[in-house]
Amino acid sequence: MNRLLISAAHKSSGKTTLCVGLCAALRARGHVVQPFKKGPDFIDPMWLSLAAGRDCHNLDFYLMGRDEIMHTFAARSRGADISLIEGNKGLYDGLSLDGSNSNAALATLLDTPVVLVIDARGMTRGIAPLILGYQAFDPQIRIAGVILNQLGGSRHEAKLRAVIEHYTDVPVLGAVHRDDRFAIVERHLGLMPSNEANAARGKIDTIAALVAASVDLDRLIAVSSLAPALVLPAAPSPSFPLPQGGEGSEPSALRANSIRIGIPRDAAFAFYYPGDLEALRAAGAELVTIDTLKDARLPEVDALFIGGGFPEVFMEQLEANASLRHEIRQAIENGLPAYAECGGLMYLARSISWRGKRCEMAGVIPGDVVMHDRPMGRGYVQLRETGKNPWPLSGSADVRAHEFHYSSLENLAPGTVYAYDVMRGNGVDGQHDGIVHKNLLACYAHLRDLEDNHWTRRFVQFIRQQRRKTGKQQAAR
Repeated sequence: MNRLLISAAHKSSGKTTLCVGLCAALRARGHVVQPFKKGPDFIDPMWLSLAAGRDCHNLDFYLMGRDEIMHTFAARSRGADISLIEGNKGLYDGLSLDGSNSNAALATLLDTPVVLVIDARGMTRGIAPLILGYQAFDPQIRIAGVILNQLGGSRHEAKLRAVIEHYTDVPVLGAVHRDDRFAIVERHLGLMPSNEANAARGKIDTIAALVAASVDLDRLIAVSSLAPALVLPAAPSPSFPLPQGGEGSEPSALRANSIRIGIPRDAAFAFYYPGDLEALRAAGAELVTIDTLKDARLPEVDALFIGGGFPEVFMEQLEANASLRHEIRQAIENGLPAYAECGGLMYLARSISWRGKRCEMAGVIPGDVVMHDRPMGRGYVQLRETGKNPWPLSGSADVRAHEFHYSSLENLAPGTVYAYDVMRGNGVDGQHDGIVHKNLLACYAHLRDLEDNHWTRRFVQFIRQQRRKTGKQQAAR
């Protein structure tokens, strides 16, 4: 299995743009590329998915066990010619002092060669001790090559190549000069999502052409082929049917009893993990796409799942679509099961205030969203259920998740019901998360459907229970 982990000496080295370019350039050559992203992230994987033509999947030490990471990587890599893992931050950065959740640890776990992206602005001879230090810090890590980024010109490139060749045994796989055409617009949570960039495909094609001209792709593929066969631990027995036959298919036993879940997927709401959507389908859900900016009516659905995104950027358009906001509010007040994460929570609040403007939202949650210039919650969270969750975990295990939001929820009533106590993170107020109203659960936290928390099947089961209850009530009238 050809594979590489693309990491960097430090964050903001340009590795995401390079990974996007590599995925697209290799794909243009006819290679099937499977992208992965280390850690919790929605935006980078959206660009990587578009570039590769295959869904990007996240590998995360905090949310996943090591065996689960290995099996996920192997399963998602099937049918691919090469798998590219984009690291987060620097090669040796991580939460723990011992580096057990770093990019280097992931490379070790998956026995994968590392390509180091180095932002070489202002560097000449000093690049040698940097590379030698990264090699010496953990001899188990195979730094199979470097890609030099942000170079000042051909003379700068020649000097760096000479220094690296003289002092190290690490090959230079690419040298990328500074070029404004690489730039992807950024926002407060990182890169602008690819679903908002009208020219995203054109931007990716431009980046791919620049990368193809700057990186020795043949040598890169040769390096990836040095990865040994991946030895997997024993696979756990599947406790639930998985999707078969491609995206959108469901096990036949569930298809007859399928339920319809409405999911906003538009410029305002796009933060969904592909694996979670697959798991919803596997549980017997038909996913019905909703455009909150254009659709005037709520389609006939049994539930709603409103993911994250940037509703603040589109708050005037969301406010203008009053008919859909009214129908969503009325449906939830009438008992429609709904789950909302972060941006979804913001949309269901009374209002959003940002940059001196205030716009009305759905008004289901009796609170007002205020945007700030700094993060109000960012990173991993640990939640403990209060017993109020409409579709709780079985057992007493805490819920692990992640959050990243620049907003706070204000003016909430004192009697607000919460599904979670926050043990780590911020949530709604530093102590609670998961607002419960009727059959709605709305959180700042983002869940992932993984071995320790199969939230999708619990949600689908709850939807079925509510549909049966509604059917019995209607029959009794």
